Amino acid sequence: MQSNHQGFMSKLVHAGVVEDPNGSVITPIYQTSTFAFESSQQGADRFAGRDKGYIYTRIGNPTVRSLEDCVTTLEEGAGAVATSSGMGAVNTVYMALLDGGSHMVSTASVYGPSRTLMEKHYSRFGVSATFVDTSDPAAVRAAIRPDTRLLYVETPSNPMMQITDIAEMAALAHAQGALLVVDSTFASPYLQKPLLLGADVALHSVTKFINGHADVVGGILVAREEPVLHRLREVMVTTGCNMDPHQAFLVHRGLKTLALRIERSQANAAVIARWLESRPEVSWVRYAGLPSHPQAALVQRQMKGPGSMISFELEGGLEAGIQLMNHVRLAALAVSLGGVESLIQHPASMTHAGVPRTERLKAGITDGLVRYSVGIEDPDDLIADLEQALEASLMPARV
Repeated sequence: MQSNHQGFMSKLVHAGVVEDPNGSVITPIYQTSTFAFESSQQGADRFAGRDKGYIYTRIGNPTVRSLEDCVTTLEEGAGAVATSSGMGAVNTVYMALLDGGSHMVSTASVYGPSRTLMEKHYSRFGVSATFVDTSDPAAVRAAIRPDTRLLYVETPSNPMMQITDIAEMAALAHAQGALLVVDSTFASPYLQKPLLLGADVALHSVTKFINGHADVVGGILVAREEPVLHRLREVMVTTGCNMDPHQAFLVHRGLKTLALRIERSQANAAVIARWLESRPEVSWVRYAGLPSHPQAALVQRQMKGPGSMISFELEGGLEAGIQLMNHVRLAALAVSLGGVESLIQHPASMTHAGVPRTERLKAGITDGLVRYSVGIEDPDDLIADLEQALEASLMPARV
């Protein structure tokens, strides 16, 4: 039996598990599209909301609800809405919390598709947005307008690992009559609790740390209060971006080891970040656990730990980044993050290669920037891999 007084690890294992009549110790996969009613009255009661039973999997499903209840418990919110992808969660937020003619303030280096969705598509319906460095409260304050209805921040941010003060953003948003949504994907509920700091919604791409095994895409939204939860769920159900039962089963299975995985990868990242700072090929390292991080004090105040995401700048710029990617052997050359395996990518030649250089530099994505998602492998092996790749990158090409 799960209790709110239990520790985080116990909640990870037990929260949300459905009591199965056959005695299954985990929530089964309810792989069904629809649910039968015992009577016409029960059907009527369910559609009217008087009976909380299930109707149709797009509207709700026991396996999906099990995951939602678990994450709700971890985030200490009023309820959660699981979606088919992280971008499904972002779209649900925009559609539920913004009206035509309203304005949003967001993190300049927010996840690229989150910004593209707003600037390319929601702008067609009269919604506008201002993107600023949300780690600077003065910049946020200056960007807020009378028609601002939403502050949407990503902390830690991608790929610069900037930390935004969630409590201060909540105060700014609420003073304006706006809501605060925090994309907490890089932290997970283990390292950061946005709702307890005043945020109205915590958003996660569960593809990343929550699932942790690079085999599922999905998203989830946790609301601090019931009215916001109802707005989010109504949009998710109507637009049909629901998570399917098998997705939910896999994510919930991965979630049970969240703390163990993060503790290991975080310990690895701390060792690797310090090693990178000592390398002559590296001009700077941005890791939330280093004293050199610009918001090191805020990290200690707001987060349980710094996580396992590292960004660093190579002295050799664009070509050095390309060569490093070509020589790593243990870390997978791939996008995404938060899995048990280490992943490395070079934004200037990969994810942001199509962005004009001037725009890329404005967002802090420099030519030699490398993003490294540290996994749970042996740290000596990860360092050896980086070392041989750095050294091989300096060798003249054979002709």
